[in-house]
Amino acid sequence: MDRLKFLHALTLLPLAGVTMKLRELDKILSPKNSTDKMPVLFLGHGSPMNAIEENEFVDGFRETAIKLPVPTAILCVSAHWETKGTFVTAMENPRTIHDFGGFPKALYDVQYPAAGSPEMAAETKKIIQKTEIGLDHHWGLDHGAWSVIKHLYPKANVPVIQLSLDYTKPPQYHYDLARELSALRRKGVLIVGSGNMVHNLSMVAWDKLNVSGFGFDWAIEANEKMKQMILNGDHLGLTNYNNQGRSFQLAVPTPEHYLPLLYTLALQEKNDDISLFNDKAIAGSLTMTSVLIDQK
Repeated sequence: MDRLKFLHALTLLPLAGVTMKLRELDKILSPKNSTDKMPVLFLGHGSPMNAIEENEFVDGFRETAIKLPVPTAILCVSAHWETKGTFVTAMENPRTIHDFGGFPKALYDVQYPAAGSPEMAAETKKIIQKTEIGLDHHWGLDHGAWSVIKHLYPKANVPVIQLSLDYTKPPQYHYDLARELSALRRKGVLIVGSGNMVHNLSMVAWDKLNVSGFGFDWAIEANEKMKQMILNGDHLGLTNYNNQGRSFQLAVPTPEHYLPLLYTLALQEKNDDISLFNDKAIAGSLTMTSVLIDQK
């Protein structure tokens, strides 16, 4: 059976069928397709309201999803799950976490009932040698994950697990750890980093929320430099973001929204193309710039 047709067929099965063990999936897939790679994404997730609003960024997520092969599962690295140590969600049915306050009731009513995958969690734990990976049965899917994945796969018919960010570790640690995830790309897993390249909530221009594309000079400068470094493959410069001057310091006052970008870039290989979408500033001090890495 053609690999993509097989993966598409998986989405038509009940969730219990979708969560088949990855080792069983490996037996079914033809060996000649073993080098096929899934794309990798970094999604600028912005406000949680993007989960229920219709706007250009939501359109960008949906348009990108059309280009993607149907994955066997999704591994998401979200800005909103920071831990001491590194953990991966390993429950069968992750809860939808509403980890925010002050939004309309309609947002809290959203449920994203994607299955988890204990098997893929175990596989992820196995392939990462840099550190001990803990299996988590309490977290679920935070809004950095479900608010964007729901636009990629609105039927919630692809299993999702999350990998946490160890807040005690430096950027290079995260980049190196992410490189160990590359084997999952060849197991049909879509790896998604979710954050924002420029993210400084303390400097948000609340009076410019509805001004399309408004960004402070430093935010635009940092975003442009980041994009050039991404397109030029300057991963070392991006990892050493603290040494890139004042605009970067303002753009990344804390690392949690930036680090998911490093997880995405670390998975870029020599024969991959890289492209940008949703490339726009909002509210002065945020950018929604997103990245797609795919094989040529």
